[in-house]
Amino acid sequence: MDQRPLGLLTIHVKKGINLAIRDHKSSDPYVVITVADQTLKTRVIKKNCNPVWNEEMTVAIKDPNVPIRLTVFDWDKFTGDDKMGDANVEIQPYLEALKMGMELLRLPNGCAIKRVQPSRQNCLSDESSIVWNNGKITQDMILRLNNVECGEIEIMLEWHEGAGCRGVTSSSKGGVSSST
Repeated sequence: MDQRPLGLLTIHVKKGINLAIRDHKSSDPYVVITVADQTLKTRVIKKNCNPVWNEEMTVAIKDPNVPIRLTVFDWDKFTGDDKMGDANVEIQPYLEALKMGMELLRLPNGCAIKRVQPSRQNCLSDESSIVWNNGKITQDMILRLNNVECGEIEIMLEWHEGAGCRGVTSSSKGGVSSST
């Protein structure tokens, strides 16, 4: 099996919304993103249940069926960090939009390629649009955190194909797609 990544997925962790309180009156949240053997972490935002991170993290996607796990923690100085919820990031609809390739070049900027509705299979709290803008395909998402009383995380996905990447194609047997 070809071990080269399909491409690189940049996850822009924008902000947390109404995160759970885990300390006396607030929390010190940070986000951990896990994909297969890759783990990335945002900085800690002290005493804030509505933190703004605006951090970009890039992961190599080798298998599109491996879940992307986003977990929020409350940082504690003297004890173990408290879990503040988690969500899986569903990328299948996004990857399907990428497969449109050259057809996208005719679309105007800001055009919604696909709309993804919240369901039991994803953690979306609201409809999410996959958008063609300035030669790139992006998807903004607000994810409802599971295993916690409240909280959402706002993120944006953006795909990159570079040297050494297999690329996303309409065929599972290989080929090259246009870079986005």
